[in-house]
Amino acid sequence: MDALLSSITWWHWLAFALILFGVEMITGTFDLLMASIGAVITAAFAAFAPESIGGWNAQVIVFGVLAVLLIVGSRMVFPGMRKAAPEHPTLNKRMAQLIGQHGLATKDFTGGSGQVKIGDTVWGAEAADGSEPILAGDAITVEASVQNTVIVRRKAA
Repeated sequence: MDALLSSITWWHWLAFALILFGVEMITGTFDLLMASIGAVITAAFAAFAPESIGGWNAQVIVFGVLAVLLIVGSRMVFPGMRKAAPEHPTLNKRMAQLIGQHGLATKDFTGGSGQVKIGDTVWGAEAADGSEPILAGDAITVEASVQNTVIVRRKAA
């Protein structure tokens, strides 16, 4: 076993770093990224350290110490790195994005239903409960949405 371990070179550490980095890309924990950086630094140590202090056991110790220090250090310096970025509440929710928008009624509302133009799109609409009658050309404000229909109120003058 000692003969096998004594044949470890800096190339082995670079290959190990690439493997760790590849697994990190799959998992996204950032811990393996720090261990991968530790393996790269250990490869540099193995390449440039004199034979008297650069044996396989010293390489393993250097890697272990670096990996632990980098992982603990990264957790202290970047504590929010593991938290998922909050999704915008209306991202990919077209109807929710319309709430609060202003537009114009394109048809008179009959029986509480009509059409409005918001931006460059015409939407089916329903008048909000208790709202004033909405006529073609009236400015409106979107208060809610139900499926593909907007709930609107006549905009105060």
